[in-house]
Amino acid sequence: MLFCVLAAAPGRAQSIENARKGYDAILDLYVRDGLVYYRALKSDRSRLDAFVGALAEARIENAPRDQQVAFWINAYNAIVLQAIVDRYPIAGRSADYPGHSVRQIPGVFERATHRIAGRTLTLDQIERDVLAGFHDPRVFFALGRGAAGSGRLRSEAFTADRLETQLADARAECVTRNECVRISLVDNSVGVSAIFSWREQEFAAAFRESAAPVFAQRSPIERAILGFIAPTLLSGEREFLQKNQFRIAYLPFDWSLNDLTGRGGQ
Repeated sequence: MLFCVLAAAPGRAQSIENARKGYDAILDLYVRDGLVYYRALKSDRSRLDAFVGALAEARIENAPRDQQVAFWINAYNAIVLQAIVDRYPIAGRSADYPGHSVRQIPGVFERATHRIAGRTLTLDQIERDVLAGFHDPRVFFALGRGAAGSGRLRSEAFTADRLETQLADARAECVTRNECVRISLVDNSVGVSAIFSWREQEFAAAFRESAAPVFAQRSPIERAILGFIAPTLLSGEREFLQKNQFRIAYLPFDWSLNDLTGRGGQ
């Protein structure tokens, strides 16, 4: 089960578990290849709202680690979905982001607070203060963020019993997506997601030692990036990297809404 709840409140436990099942069902219905059918979800949002509402009652502080990780990833992704459908179609005026971007919702990541497991947190705090504390930066590619440039939102909820497989998939998928990794043999360049730069300390701590010895003189974050992507590269790409003559650059993050319609609701 996803949540660890107070043993003295079996009714509450059942309510939260039912809400989790409803959240899993809406992901299965409305998420395809990381894109969300927001128009349909907005008209069928009761299970999403029930799940987000149930987050406040969860008691997870004494739960096993994998259960806690799955809980916080699901909480983050569900809150982002709710924020978007609350305002869908998004009509923004900021020239800094695409017109229908989640970033057009004022303060959606850094100011809006949410009651979760007895704590009051912003989305940025969930990522920076909670998820980072599990010391597994694969979680940062498990967050949908409502954006095309982020990790691929799954069509299922994260669960403790499948967490390792789900996070391994999130890591492997990065290499297959142009938003995450672009290797150019012509330009001798490796373009990588800005997410690596946002969470540089966490990636460097977890993956720099897994890079091949040929990269020993590169910076800790570059070694971490190479260690992170190498296992799922094609053989020709690995041979190219072994020459160690390329430069690494961060790609502009695509904040376009990850909308299945491709029109942002218009």
